[in-house]
Amino acid sequence: MKVSYHGHSVIKIQTNGKTILFDPFINGNELTDLKAENENPDVIILTHGHGDHVGDTMEIAKRSNALVIAPNELAVYLGFQGLNTHPMHIGGAYEFDFGKVKLTPAFHGSGLVTENKEIIYMGMPAGVLFMAEGKTIYHAGDTALFSDMKLIGERHPIDVAFLPIGDNFTMGPEDAAYAAELLMAKKTVPIHYDTFPPIKQDPHKFVESLKDKNGLVMTPGESLEL
Repeated sequence: MKVSYHGHSVIKIQTNGKTILFDPFINGNELTDLKAENENPDVIILTHGHGDHVGDTMEIAKRSNALVIAPNELAVYLGFQGLNTHPMHIGGAYEFDFGKVKLTPAFHGSGLVTENKEIIYMGMPAGVLFMAEGKTIYHAGDTALFSDMKLIGERHPIDVAFLPIGDNFTMGPEDAAYAAELLMAKKTVPIHYDTFPPIKQDPHKFVESLKDKNGLVMTPGESLEL
């Protein structure tokens, strides 16, 4: 399994002959190394309905016919737009031919802003546990710290946890460091920072603060082999 980071909350997993792209916010993301027109994933997984996570899903999925996995209301909405979707909800899991996906709680919001400056509610936000080849990846999505992260880590031993550290909209570095303790992942990678002025952070300082010294700062385009 190959896991790569591409700025903000964009993660790519290549496993079982498939490419899975998480939260493909590419256009408008100055930190990413990707170009939306070059991405042809088999699967797109969305954590919630904010624009900096749904991102270029419409363009990419229409071109590649990617399966879009998302929380129910968001998946239904994207289905209305002609995309191939698989709706899920918090606590639910599904075994696909490329791996198992389970949605976890995330304490945040979820809504798309229309051209008319209206907000369409997109259901509850989620984190994602992705399991394949005997490995477990946790993408926390946008979330605050919550104590049930301990249960997530105990029930699903995590190889790599991607945690937001930006503060303001999500956990900040201190709360994310405590989340890392609860999750007990083998590696912890910071995401969702530096993209916009309110979420400027020092990821290296965050990694140094981790009690288990298991942190890894990944630059856009950097990958791990698991």
